[in-house]
Amino acid sequence: MATISVPACTRALLLDIEGTTTPITFVKDILFPYIREHLEDYLSSHWEEDECKQDVHLLKKQIEEDMRQNRSRPVHAVDQTVHTDEEKAIREVVDNVLWQMAADRKSTALKQLQGHMWRSAYSSGRIKGEIYQDVIPSIRRWKEQGLKVYIYSSGSVEAQKLLFGYSVEGDVLDLFDGHFDTTIGAKVESKSYERIAERIGCRPEEITFLTDVAREAKAAEEAAVNVLLVARPGNTELTDDERTHYELMTSFSQLEWKGMV
Repeated sequence: MATISVPACTRALLLDIEGTTTPITFVKDILFPYIREHLEDYLSSHWEEDECKQDVHLLKKQIEEDMRQNRSRPVHAVDQTVHTDEEKAIREVVDNVLWQMAADRKSTALKQLQGHMWRSAYSSGRIKGEIYQDVIPSIRRWKEQGLKVYIYSSGSVEAQKLLFGYSVEGDVLDLFDGHFDTTIGAKVESKSYERIAERIGCRPEEITFLTDVAREAKAAEEAAVNVLLVARPGNTELTDDERTHYELMTSFSQLEWKGMV
């Protein structure tokens, strides 16, 4: 396995989760199905709680924004089994959430609700966060060398902390210096990476971003952030141009850093 040198000026590594630290199958086959299977029951049980009310309020704001932007949205079918206003409201939220998930949307409203639902699944032991075997030993090595390590994912910060706090490797949250989600901006927008650099006190060129998504890599690159594209089994197939343009890695253990902090 070829060694890949991280730019010597790097002070911080910024890691994507899905397809980078964690198999895509964990998200697609475990986390998302959990939401689909338990969503209506969760909303019915927590509907009057403040946290759930805030989640629903955020979803309604997203729906209003979609209407203003004339974006497509779910069509609500008439359901004769729904009788009360609460049942109708819950069904509309369910329809919207399932529609957003089917469209693979990354809205903050959706990710916040999902994070709150996963919390009980993780804490009860029904779900454990999956992490590639090469990830934790590599992060420990980077930390010993003096590098900072941050997470940037479309999943909410809470969902990120649940995955690493209740992982198959145990609680490994102490390995990370911070977490970012879409509240700082979309991962396909270069401004997001500029904001992250400002937040962590680095120049963009002192950050190296690891992701499996070429559009995210392009946005980071436009912000002057160093990029490595992760090619794990099961990840989206890269084009020939992407394979030529970006340096590819298949394992965190390939990375070598000889910089000075």
